[in-house]
Formats: sequence, C-alpha cells, structure tokens
Amino acid sequence: MVDAREQFCAQLRAAVHSATFLKLTLGRYRGSEPTLKNLLVRPVELKSGPHLSLVWRHATQDVTKNHPPEAALNIIEPLIGAGFLDAHLFTNEAKIQLACHPGGKSKLTTSKPPTEPRAKIGHDHVKARPIPPDASWLRTLGVTTGSGRPEEGMAAKFRQIEKFAEILQHLMAETNLTAPLEVVDMGAGKGYLTFAIATVLGKGAHVRGVEARSELVALCNAAAQEHGFAPELEFTAGTIADTPLDNLDILIALHACDTATDDALARGIDAGANLLIVAPCCQKELRRQLQAPPVLAGALKHGIFQERQAEFVTDALRAELLEWAGYRTKAFEFISTEHTAKNLMITAIKTHARGDEARAARVRELAAFYGIKKHALARQLGFLLV
Repeated sequence: MVDAREQFCAQLRAAVHSATFLKLTLGRYRGSEPTLKNLLVRPVELKSGPHLSLVWRHATQDVTKNHPPEAALNIIEPLIGAGFLDAHLFTNEAKIQLACHPGGKSKLTTSKPPTEPRAKIGHDHVKARPIPPDASWLRTLGVTTGSGRPEEGMAAKFRQIEKFAEILQHLMAETNLTAPLEVVDMGAGKGYLTFAIATVLGKGAHVRGVEARSELVALCNAAAQEHGFAPELEFTAGTIADTPLDNLDILIALHACDTATDDALARGIDAGANLLIVAPCCQKELRRQLQAPPVLAGALKHGIFQERQAEFVTDALRAELLEWAGYRTKAFEFISTEHTAKNLMITAIKTHARGDEARAARVRELAAFYGIKKHALARQLGFLLV
C-alpha cells in the first residue's frame, strides 16, 4: 500500500512534469542547520529552459538556487518527511498538504486551489495588463473615464500606475513572499498607487495606506468600500514616525520629500521588512555638506550640477547603506521623464546578514570622497560615516 509521503511525492512529480505546478513550501524543519526555517520552490523560465527555483529561507538571509526540474526533484524529495515535516503543494488543480509525524502515520489532505489556474509559462501568450484600464476604482479616483480611457491630463498618471504595478509584479516574483502579507504605503496621497498595490497583491495581502491629510483618508476609504477592496485595503491618518509597523513584509514610500525617504527606509528596516520600495524626492540634505573633489571643483561651481550631484550622492549612499543593512538593492528609472521628473526608484530585497565590513568600507569611502559627514539614513541606522 502506497503511504501518504509517496503519494505526495508522486503528485509533486506529476505536477512538475505536466506544467501544472505553481509552488511548494516545506516547513517544520528538523535538520542539522540551526538557522534554516523553510524551503520555497517555484517554477522559473530561464534562457536554458524551465527550472525550479529553490529558496532556502534562513533566519537572517535567503539563499536561492535554480536547478533543472529533475535535478531539483532529486534534491527536494529526500527532504520531505525527513528534514521537513510539513509540505504544501499548490497546483492548477489542487492544494495538497502532507503532515508527517515522527514515529507515526503521515496525513495527506487535498483541497481546491486557492487561486485561479495560472497560464502556462511561455513566450506565445498575450501578456495581461496588471491594471485593467476599465477598473472601476480608476474612474472613482478620476484617472480614467467610463470607457477606460485616461481623463484629460491623467494619461501620464495612468502610465505611472501601470508601470509601478509591473515593477511590483516582478519584485514579488523575486522575493518569493507568500500570503498573508502586511504592506504599508507611506504617504499614500490620493491612493492611486495604493489601490494598484492592492490590485496586484489581491486578497492575500493587507494593504494600509498612511496619509497625514484626513480628507484624503476618508476619500480613499470610501472608494475601498465601494469597490470591494475593504477590509484588505484600508487608509489611516498618520505619519511615517507614528505608524505602527507590526509584522511588516513590504514598505513603500513614493516621493517622500528629502529625509522623509530616509525615515521610511529606517522604519522599514527596523520592522524587518523583506521588501522596500522608495522613490526619493527633493534630496536637499547633503547639498550644503558637499565638498567638490578637486577634479570636479570647476564643474560643481554651477548650481544645477551641484544640485544633481547632491541628488546622486544622497541616493548612492542610500543604496550602499541598504546593502550594508542586509538588502540586495537596485536603483533605476521607473518611468520616463516625460511623465514625471521624479523618476528614480530604489528597491531593496532582504537577502543577507547586516553589518558586512567590506560594504561598510564602501559606504565610508563614498562619503569621504565628497566630504559627507552626516546622512539621515546612516544616523538612523547607527552607522558612523567617519
């Protein structure tokens, strides 16, 4: 008679080979590695063909390794019921759970899938838009008309919403975060991007938009109720400094002015967020400190160059400090300058332990090159620049 573990492994293999496999999570680790918590497995499409991405989640870092399907299965199967006592398999057809008991019987349960079936990975299907132009909340917030076309003067805003949603989708694929998620959008404003976050992440995330202006909080909460987003999406009155960040997974702060970006990043890091997304704005803090290196002295006598250099140094130090704090960081132009001049985005995914000395040295060398002795994020992280 086939036991529960063998049935589970057979269903896992069948799902992988039939391309109905969505993800696998292994928990209740009982092996010899003291920091290992669980293992997450997802399908990925690489240039060399289909692979399985194995994310070994430790207490302070994630280690990701991609393997061809058969090689991955040969790694995973011996761990099921041995190193890991719980296994959850998600396919297009079912959710299958295996609970193993040392010295006792294992239990296999099957239920309906938690989400709609996913399309097969490939290059010949039409890519779905992350934010449908006819989404009802876009009309309520004044972004689009009833026909789904942008309102006059809102085309750039709609493109920004779409682009942000695409970026968030890609980041979620990189992080391997799983529901339930706790997400906070600092400085939500009129809620355009906060609603986009809730649309992309769906019912598996509790999204909170924080905004200081009470009239905008009321407007956005009414829209969330009207369009069926509540209670997973809510807006609260508050500031970066006074907002509780319990069990935080993702922190977002777009266009927080000057050192408010640093405040948001520091709060997210302290709360242990796995993903940080910021779009800095009005980087003024370092301009008065900036001392031009001799080779740049002539160029930086011009105010416009000095301003741009101060922006660069501010955000470059932010990116390096995030690396030191345990995050894999990217800085890029997230939307064309024809849509908004404030188009730099910094994203950070928690991947490694904080405090690497080589990274610390890079931060200090960059600061010293420009004569920078104070930086808001460094101060809040307890990092000494000199």
